[in-house]
Amino acid sequence: MKKIFLVILLTNLIMATSTAQSGNTATGVYTYATVPTRFVEANGIKFVYRSYGKEGDIPVIYFNHLTANLDNCDPRIMDSIAAHRLLISFDYRGVGATTGVQGTSIADMAKDAIAFIHALGYQQVDIVAFSMGGFITQELLLIEPGLARKIILAGTGPRGGKGVSDVVGLTYKDIFKGIFSFRDPKFYLFFTQNKVGKTAARDFLKRLKERKENRDQKVKLSVLKKQLKAIADWGQADPADLGIFKHPVLVANGDHDRMVPTPNSYDLAKRFPNAELVIYPDSGHGGIFQYHEAFIKRALHFLTN
Repeated sequence: MKKIFLVILLTNLIMATSTAQSGNTATGVYTYATVPTRFVEANGIKFVYRSYGKEGDIPVIYFNHLTANLDNCDPRIMDSIAAHRLLISFDYRGVGATTGVQGTSIADMAKDAIAFIHALGYQQVDIVAFSMGGFITQELLLIEPGLARKIILAGTGPRGGKGVSDVVGLTYKDIFKGIFSFRDPKFYLFFTQNKVGKTAARDFLKRLKERKENRDQKVKLSVLKKQLKAIADWGQADPADLGIFKHPVLVANGDHDRMVPTPNSYDLAKRFPNAELVIYPDSGHGGIFQYHEAFIKRALHFLTN
C-alpha cells in the first residue's frame, strides 16, 4: 500500500513539473517576468518569442516599438491580456536574440511578422501594436488582410502621416539627452516632462526591470539606424488606402505625443471605417503605459467582445 502511495505521489510530482516546464499557460504558472523564452524558424530567421496566457484558437500578437526587444514590453499590460487570452511577443529580425540582419523597410518587417505567425501555426490573430509596431501592422494588412481579426494601434499613425518622419531627429536628440542625464531615452521620448509624466516614466521604467533572469540580448546601434531610416522612408511614402479594411480597430494615444504626433491618431481612426479612438489626457507617446489600468480595461473589452 505504501509503495502504491509513493508511486502515485511521484507520478503527480512528475506531471506537475512537466506541466510547468511545458508552459501550460492555462494554469497561470507564468508572468511576463518569468515566462520562458522560445525560438521558432521562419524566412530563414530564428525568431525569439515569449508565449503565455489562456489557451485559445486566436492568440494576441504584440508588435513592439523602435529598437525594442522582448524586455521592453510593459508587464502590467502583458499579464492583464494573458489572463484572458494567449499572448505572444517577439523580436523583429536582427533584434535582441532573433537572428539575421535588421530589415531595411517597414514592409520587410511585416513580411517577417507574417512568416513568424504562420510558423507558429496560426491562420488568424488579434494584434496589439505600439508605435513602429503599428506601422508594421498596417503593412501586414496590405499584404495579408485575412491574417488579422481585431487590431489595437497605440501611439502610431498612418503611412505618410504628418511628422512621422521627424521621429529620426527627435529620437537622436533624446538619446543624447538620456546619455547626459544618465536616464533611459524613453523617459523623454514616451512621457511628458511635467510632474505627472515624470512619475509615470519612472514607474514604467521600473516595471521593465522586473524580469531578473533570462533577459533578452541588448539591441545593437546598427538596428537603431536601420529602423529609423525605415521609419523615415515610410513616413515620406504615399498614404495607403485603409478604407478597404473592415477590421475592428482601436486607436489609442496620449494627447501630447511628440514621437508620432497625436493628430495622426485622429487621422488613423478616420481612415479605418470600423475604428474607435481613445486619447489619454496629459500624456505623451507612452499614454497607454501611463494610463495602463484604463487602457487594459478598454483593450480587454475590445478584444474579448
